[in-house]
Amino acid sequence: MIESLLVANRGEIARRIIRTAKRLGIRAIAVHSEADADLPFVAEADEAVLIGPPNPALSYRNTEAILAAAKSTGAQAIHPGYGFLSENAEFARTVEASGLIWVGPDADAITAMGDKINARNLMAAAGVPVAPGTTDPAADLDAAVTAAAGIGYPVMVKAAAGGGGMGMGVAVDEAALRTEYDKVRAFAERMFGDGSVLIERYFPRVRHVEVQILGLADGRVVALGERECSVQRRNQKLVEESPSPAVSPELRSRLLAAAVRAGEAVGYRNAGTVECLLDPTTGEFFFLEMNTRLQVEHPVTEYVYGIDLVEEQLRVASGLAPTFDPDALTPRGHAIEMRINAEDPKRFLPGPGVIRTWVEPAGEGVRVDSGYTEGNTVTPFYDSLLAKLIVSGATRDEVLERAKEAVAAFQIEGPKNNVPFFAELLTNEEFLSGAYDTGIVSRMR
Repeated sequence: MIESLLVANRGEIARRIIRTAKRLGIRAIAVHSEADADLPFVAEADEAVLIGPPNPALSYRNTEAILAAAKSTGAQAIHPGYGFLSENAEFARTVEASGLIWVGPDADAITAMGDKINARNLMAAAGVPVAPGTTDPAADLDAAVTAAAGIGYPVMVKAAAGGGGMGMGVAVDEAALRTEYDKVRAFAERMFGDGSVLIERYFPRVRHVEVQILGLADGRVVALGERECSVQRRNQKLVEESPSPAVSPELRSRLLAAAVRAGEAVGYRNAGTVECLLDPTTGEFFFLEMNTRLQVEHPVTEYVYGIDLVEEQLRVASGLAPTFDPDALTPRGHAIEMRINAEDPKRFLPGPGVIRTWVEPAGEGVRVDSGYTEGNTVTPFYDSLLAKLIVSGATRDEVLERAKEAVAAFQIEGPKNNVPFFAELLTNEEFLSGAYDTGIVSRMR
């Protein structure tokens, strides 16, 4: 097993990884910006290194500073968490070239799945269903118009190098496409340094369902169930649950088998997620993208399968067998995760500030993965995620009741936060029924 681990991230995910590392007797090393010096993850690490000012480009995305910290502390491995450098193939290559262990998929897999067009084509060749769309970037507006006419409106205009719900627009006709194409292309060039755009069929009523996969050290790829991720704002997730209320045993079998094929197609190792769009009326699903890292919502899978995904990541990176029997995976119960963000609960606009009160809920089936505590300052430099409230139980109904109590008990004063939104969601008949889709939040607003 790895003996020392540098966590190249911040906030709740850094704290989460550090917790498992210390449980396993691994020396946990944190890196942090000047803005994060007082956050819990820094205090809880065995060692912490200041790597730069608040600007992420000068700290959490500063590969030279992170590698220097690894060298100075004698770290054996680097875990990137999610976001920042987690899906940066060049960083993964540099880490391994430096003689360090990269806790994640290899750089070739990251590269293969990082470009949405290339990923679509790979998945189609592997027999994974993909939505109707372009197999090459739409080189210019005329090419986009021609492609959309062949696919049929409405269409989704997407940045080929995008992710995290960014770089997407919907066009219901040619006039809208002309506007969205220029907008998405400009955004993609600015944010990702790559203006390539693809055109796909857009499904107005659709569910977002993903499968957790794990590529084992012996070369096998296993699927650890699905997660429902349809409660979203601006194409970004707010709530995830497992299992999905929309997935039947027969559909689950097809969905998980396709996800395993996706992983096998790129020789995948370590944790990853195959994201799909599900048409609830026909039961058809289509590959959306693959996230070559640990997901924010991994705790719901941990509850349902009774495993620690971070531990499994570390075991794969160490060349060790998993803690579970890959041939006897049995899901049990239900779990829901709510992303507690520093944003107002109506328009979801960021609201940083000093946390004057922070009281976390507790009780049976309640877990809070938090990045902050009372007295900390939520700055405008990073993602607005404050904590994840995860609730588990034997049935979905039991989890929903526990979730209501947990949300009511979660007290945060200071920065704006979206806890009131979850209180509203947990009384929404559409959500409670389980028959919701990605438009639920817009219908609530």
